[in-house]
Amino acid sequence: MISLFGAGEMGEALLAGLVRSGRAPDEIVVVEPRTERAEELRWKYGVAAVPPRQAAESADTLLIVVRPQHVPGLLDEIAPHLKPGCLVVSAAAGVPTRLIEGHLGEDTPVVRVMPNTPVLVETGMSVISPGRYAGEDHLRHVAELLGPVGKVIRLDEERQDAATALSGSAPAYFYYVIENMIKAGADLGVPREAVQEMVLRAAEGAVAMIRATGEAPGALRESVTSPGGTTQAAVATLVEEGVGPAFRDAVEAAARRSRELGEQFGT
Repeated sequence: MISLFGAGEMGEALLAGLVRSGRAPDEIVVVEPRTERAEELRWKYGVAAVPPRQAAESADTLLIVVRPQHVPGLLDEIAPHLKPGCLVVSAAAGVPTRLIEGHLGEDTPVVRVMPNTPVLVETGMSVISPGRYAGEDHLRHVAELLGPVGKVIRLDEERQDAATALSGSAPAYFYYVIENMIKAGADLGVPREAVQEMVLRAAEGAVAMIRATGEAPGALRESVTSPGGTTQAAVATLVEEGVGPAFRDAVEAAARRSRELGEQFGT
């Protein structure tokens, strides 16, 4: 039995992925205290909403997808009711596995995961890290659970702050770039619908070129930057405006904030 604690946007995305992958709805329960939301999930996915204690008692795998500040209280509530060996998977940002292990007792297998929002459209990235008592079988099981909503990679937990900056937060960076390119196109007098289509296709094509050719992004950029041409004029402006260093600073800021959140939990 899989018990899902947290049925917000990310929790529902993971729930949808489980159901799409062939998991029977009667093998999943959800903890959702809002009656209307619980009924919505039952109607969409066929899953039952149950109280926390019941979800904990029945779980072979327990997914925590709640706000970080709610995790300690939740763990204390469910700790007496978990089966021995229950696998706990936490997608609560910044919460270290050792905090979860400390609340749930010795030998509890815990896997920490940092997903990103494209899991909502099955193109997400989930970075998983094992706690002290999680083994290869546990990691493989988590990868199978998350596989239907995107790519899964493994990193040591000490790299999770970087993963947060490079994956968890990263879609917002691209949204910001696309948002401003669309604004620039509109300022040039191009109809907004046409601007958006051009910008989105350019973004999709750039990613496809990197994957298809195996070339470094810098090499591909240089290959389309003719001396004295339009692309060179644009890239020169980006360099002059310090866009590269600004992106590095942004990623470092996100990683630093992730570390700060973790320190709140005693890391």
